[in-house]
Amino acid sequence: MARAGFAHEPFADAPPELIGPVMGSLPSLEFEEADEVVIREVFARIDAQAALPGLLEVVERWQPDLVLRETAELGSLAAAERGGVPHAQVCIGMHEVLPRFAESIGEPLAELGHLAGLDEDRLGPAMDGETVLSLVPEVLDRASGTEQGGAGFLRFHEPTTVADAPHVPVWGDPEVPLVYVTFGSVTGSLPPFAGVFRAALDALADTEARVLMTVGRKVDPATLGALPPNARVEQWWPQDAALGEAAAMLGHGGFGTTMGALAAGVPQVVVPLFTFDQIVNGEHVQAVGAGLTVERGPASVEPAAAQVRRLLAELEFAVCARQVAAAMADLPRPADAVPVLTGLAG
Repeated sequence: MARAGFAHEPFADAPPELIGPVMGSLPSLEFEEADEVVIREVFARIDAQAALPGLLEVVERWQPDLVLRETAELGSLAAAERGGVPHAQVCIGMHEVLPRFAESIGEPLAELGHLAGLDEDRLGPAMDGETVLSLVPEVLDRASGTEQGGAGFLRFHEPTTVADAPHVPVWGDPEVPLVYVTFGSVTGSLPPFAGVFRAALDALADTEARVLMTVGRKVDPATLGALPPNARVEQWWPQDAALGEAAAMLGHGGFGTTMGALAAGVPQVVVPLFTFDQIVNGEHVQAVGAGLTVERGPASVEPAAAQVRRLLAELEFAVCARQVAAAMADLPRPADAVPVLTGLAG
């Protein structure tokens, strides 16, 4: 950020004494209930209330003309409304995630408004009236079968950076296809999901492919033990570079992972692990024919690996993935959002 000439104003993280007990309770809850708790108690209450004082101070000091926030960050919504500043939203999911998120946060949103010195019923309508910027093409959003977006819902395309990215290391048989495996950067820090990395490696060991797995900064690849001959594990690799050479991907349905594969025209198998939007992303990928999704949870990693072999054998998945990639590439670039944002700023 600094090298690009921008100021960085970090706001407070959630206090460990508040976030710890909530996160610790999740393994004992059913999937849907745990997901509801994270949305309501973590995103909308603990995180937002921790961020609010710093964001109020930044808005007061900067006097911005516009606040641009992402879907799950609500402290800036309250700070913008308190400061009388126009605001817009970058959607970090399929369009159908937005109403689901809004349904879950009514009570903490009213509480947040009160803490910001606003009427308790102000933030809900303020959020509903936001202009929304999305990276999801209409063909993918439409897969839910419901009406998607409106005049205030604008779609853009994030260009990839494959040309500047390092090539994937060469190992094994370079003639067989490359399968990229990633469960995002958070999974490795969540104890209930610690075994998914080894499970995926073992399940793909007999696949006629080279397997590149990234595990995130919280996992030491050495702790996974001896690797199958066809596998290589890195903490991190530029995703655009890996997908630029991959024939298929196994992922958890995280938004960045899912959209990265689609933008590269790479078919994927989605094994949702811990949030409802991962399920939604997998369903949309399957609905447009760009891949397959399996039942949620760590136990589904092994059957998901079997579906990877299907992606490699049945070329129609790659054809559909490339069609989605073409639809994404036809969207305006993010720079084209600037006139929209300046217009909102007046």
